Formats: sequence, structure tokens, C-alpha cells
Amino acid sequence: MNAINKAGLSAQTYTDTFRRLGDQLLGSPQGFTHDRQTTRFRALRAAQYYGQALFFVLGSDDPGKEQQLYRAGRGAWDKFCGLCEPAPVTAKVPYGKTPLPVWFFRPDTSGERRPTVILTNGSDGQNVDMWTYGVPTALARGWNALVYDGPGQGQLLFDDQVVFTPRWESVVTPLVDWLVARSDMDTDRIALTGLSMGGNLAPRAAAFENRIAALVAMPGCLSPWLAFPPELRKIVTPDKEKTNTIWNKEIVPGLLPDAAATIKKRMEPFSLPAMLDARKGKMFTDFWTPAKLIESMDITNVVGRIKVPTLLFDYEYEQFYPGQTRQMFDKLTGASRYLGKFDATTGAQLHCSPMAPQQHCDLVFDWLQDELPGN
Repeated sequence: MNAINKAGLSAQTYTDTFRRLGDQLLGSPQGFTHDRQTTRFRALRAAQYYGQALFFVLGSDDPGKEQQLYRAGRGAWDKFCGLCEPAPVTAKVPYGKTPLPVWFFRPDTSGERRPTVILTNGSDGQNVDMWTYGVPTALARGWNALVYDGPGQGQLLFDDQVVFTPRWESVVTPLVDWLVARSDMDTDRIALTGLSMGGNLAPRAAAFENRIAALVAMPGCLSPWLAFPPELRKIVTPDKEKTNTIWNKEIVPGLLPDAAATIKKRMEPFSLPAMLDARKGKMFTDFWTPAKLIESMDITNVVGRIKVPTLLFDYEYEQFYPGQTRQMFDKLTGASRYLGKFDATTGAQLHCSPMAPQQHCDLVFDWLQDELPGN
């Protein structure tokens, strides 16, 4: 934090400083040789720093380094995973023309049948965030944990150039197919979690994939589109040409640099042209297409299909989806449900309570232990 503050508060300094910190952690400490565990956790920390640099790079002077930064973070993550004991099983799970990369963590290699949690990321998180929000806690309690990149995320976005789909069951179902084929799986005890916008994706999947035994949304999100400023939402009309004319002639010219960088970042998982233009330092011209995709991810009329026990997290001072967790809770008429509230009294306020991830993990797995079949 001191290094960041000293460098100054801008996308450029954030990108440069976080990238430098990642590079340093992948090197050797001066004056001594570090052991396997030190090397392992330095790689994990490096992955987090590269992930932070990746978040800001589109607002820097060199947005074309985006893919390079993703690959640096992915390399650090893979190095960390390779040093885990046991190392996660890695595979490519079939999904359309682009397989889903998965990392299957196990407490040991005994082959014992265990419950499993599938950890679903949001719109700009990296695999290291799934480690923070679940993997070690799952392993400590004798669970397996599956981390994956779906469309609009990680490898599928930055390398394979596949954007989000509103039908997340088409992503989770092949993951479940892959899991249930394994002999070390308790197929009746598969839980699904969703962090950030994953609180929209995971409930959508659980509404249609009936092999999911329990669901956690952190927070609940009925409509990702409502997280965008109303000034942008109101320009979207049924007419693509009219919408894009307003976007290009009235909105884009008035965007300040920070706002322009933010909208590039938030739109890239929904539009390949938006991502490629952003890497060239340009603003995309077709706003209508990604906006309509985001609109289509509304699950208000879908969550009533969810029949499994469901845990929803609600945060004090939620920035992106205020009120949506409670609205989702009220629509879960066919499922047993529990509302977990996080507030400032324990430092767990704000979206996904970034200062208190262990509180997430404790509540998630305490609740799952009570709710899953056989407990």
C-alpha cells in the first residue's frame, strides 16, 4: 500500500507498481534461498498483483499490454498450483468450440469420495480470488474445490476471446458432467457458489442444473445491467443505430479519461470489439450490442425455478447491486433460504466485503455442512 500511495493515484501508476511487485515476487529474495512453500506463496501473491495491474491497464498509456499481463498472472497462478500438495488436477472440459480450463483441488490423493464446491467468479476477478474465497477453507474441511474460467472470464476472455453468455447452465452442466465421472466425488453433495457477478451466474445455473445440491450467491444479483449508470442505461433503445448514434455523438465526447477507462473495462467481457478497441487505446463504437447482452442476463423470472437450499449474502454499502439480494431472497419461494448480512461492525462492508473474505468462507462452509444431504 505504501508503494502504491508513493507512486501516485492513477491507472498508470497502479498498473506499473502492481506489475513491478508481481515481477519482484517471482524473482529470488536477496541474500538467501527460499524453500518450496515460500516459492509457492510468493507465486500466489504475484498472481494477485498481476490481477490488480490487469484491472487498471486499459486506463494506462499501454493498454495493449492487457493480454501480456493476463498471461503473467496466469503463469504465476499455474506456478502456485504446481507447488500445491497435492497439485490440483487440471483439465479442459468441453464447452462449444473453446474448452473450459479447470483446476480441481483435493485434500489428498486417497480417492475418498468427498463433497465438492464449484467456485464461480464474476466479471473481472481472477483465479487467485477463488483461492481467497473458498479453496483453502474447503480443503481444510475435507472438501474438494473446483476453480474454472467460463466465457467472459480469464483465459476464455483474454486469450480465447469468448464473451459472457446469459445461459450459464450451459457452462456449469459440462463441469458437473466432468465431476460426476470421477470416483472421488460424492455426487449427491455438489455445491455451487458465485462471487460478485457470479451471484447472477450461479443462480441461473442452479435454476436449470438439477445435480447442484446447494447454492451460494455473494451477493444475489438479479440484473447486472442495473449496476451500470442510469445515464447509460437510458440511451438503449430497440433501435441499434439510434442508440449508437447517441453513444458516439453525445456520450463518448463528454467522457473524462477515468470514466472512459472504467466503461472500457466493464464492457470488455461482453463485447469482443470493445475489448480489442480498448487494447488499441480506442473507445468502442457499438454500445448497443454489449448493452443488450447485459440486459439479457436478467434472471428475475428464472430464480423461482431454484429448488435447492440457497444462501445469499447482503452487504452494507453494496455499491453495484444494492437491494438485489433481498429481492432475490423474496423470489426463492421453492427453496430453503438464508440471508447472511455483512456490515461495518466487523469490517465486512462493501461489495464482496474485500476486507473480510474469511467471514465469507466460515459462513459458507458452516451453512453447507448443515444443508447438504447426509449431514
